[in-house]
Amino acid sequence: MASVCIHLCVASELNKKLKVDNYDEFLLGSIAPDIAKVIGTSRDVAHFIDRKISSYPNALKFLDKYNLKNEFFLGYFVHLYTDYLWFKYFIGNIQYKGLITLLNGKKIDYDKDKFIKYLYNDYTNLNIRLLDEYDMDLSLFSNPICLPQVKMDEIPVERLPELLDASSVIIENSKEKTEYLFDIIAIKEFINFSVSILYNEIQKYMT
Repeated sequence: MASVCIHLCVASELNKKLKVDNYDEFLLGSIAPDIAKVIGTSRDVAHFIDRKISSYPNALKFLDKYNLKNEFFLGYFVHLYTDYLWFKYFIGNIQYKGLITLLNGKKIDYDKDKFIKYLYNDYTNLNIRLLDEYDMDLSLFSNPICLPQVKMDEIPVERLPELLDASSVIIENSKEKTEYLFDIIAIKEFINFSVSILYNEIQKYMT
């Protein structure tokens, strides 16, 4: 899945077009599905993944249950669709026939554990750079949280403060290191691509 900072950047840039009324709820929704890994519940359930059909999040299935006029749900949809785009159009450029392509062009064999190690090393490298590049408003993580007045079958909404705490730690502990896989320019292109696609998709379902 895309990192918490990538999700925050996509949501922030998208909001420049959407101009939602409750930005904090929208931003919270944009990271909400990742509560699954914080509290040890099913990532597939939280991300609307049906492994019998696909390994990608199914954002359209989400729309069968939840209305995008609610800004928390709108953010949640943005997260799911961003992850779908991440796996369908971005990760495939790095993973090819059992090889990882490093930034220097070197290809190395990988298994699942090795790929995850490289991936999360890069997420750490990129977090601070992305937050600086996009001048992110992170007041959501420091202000008293006001939980959205919604109910979901897929995640425990009342436990979202735990996600905010965990995400704050990730952001605070990020340090600049050597990048292995991701070029910051490529990540910014992915963010812009996602914002463009998402804005057009959202217009279909908001009118």
